[in-house]
Amino acid sequence: MNFLYYLSDGIIPFIFIIIVGYGLLNRINIFDVFVEGAVDGFKTVYKILPTLIGLMAMVGILRISGSLDYLVSLIKPISRITGFPSELLPLTVIKMFSSSAATSLLIDIYKQYGPDSYIGTLASVIMSCSETVFYTMSIYFVTAKVTKTRYTLLGALFATIAGIAASLAIVRIHYKL
Repeated sequence: MNFLYYLSDGIIPFIFIIIVGYGLLNRINIFDVFVEGAVDGFKTVYKILPTLIGLMAMVGILRISGSLDYLVSLIKPISRITGFPSELLPLTVIKMFSSSAATSLLIDIYKQYGPDSYIGTLASVIMSCSETVFYTMSIYFVTAKVTKTRYTLLGALFATIAGIAASLAIVRIHYKL
C-alpha cells in the first residue's frame, strides 16, 4: 500500500520531467510554449467569465429568495414515493447549476448529520454521480458557439437522474435499508 502513496506523490513531478525532457530533446523553447498556453487559458477565462458570473448570481438568487425552497416543496411528494431523503433535495437541485454551491450545501449536511451517516454518505455519492448540467452546457455551448442543442438537456437530466437513482440504490444496499 505504501507503494501507491509513493507513486501518487511522484507522478506529477515525473510527468513534468517527461514533458520538459521531451521539449529539450526536440529543441522546443519550453518557456515560450508555456506562456503561449497561459495566454490561451486567459482568453478562455475571458470568454466564459460572464457565463460563470451569471450562473453564480442565479444560484445565489435561488437560495436567498426562497425559490429553491419552493422548488424543493414541489419535488417533495416525488421524493417521498421514491424514498429519497428530502433533506438532500436542495443539494441535488443546486448541483445541476454549480458544484461549488453544492459543496457548501454538502458541508452543511455534514455538520448537521455527519459525513458517515446515511444522509451524509448518500450526499457524497450523489455529488460524485451527478453533473453540473446547466453549468457544463452553458460553458460548452458558449465556448464552442453551438446553437442547436437538440437533446442535450434531456439527455443530461436523464443521466443525472440515473446517477442519483444509482446512488440511492448503492447507499441503501451499503446501509442495508
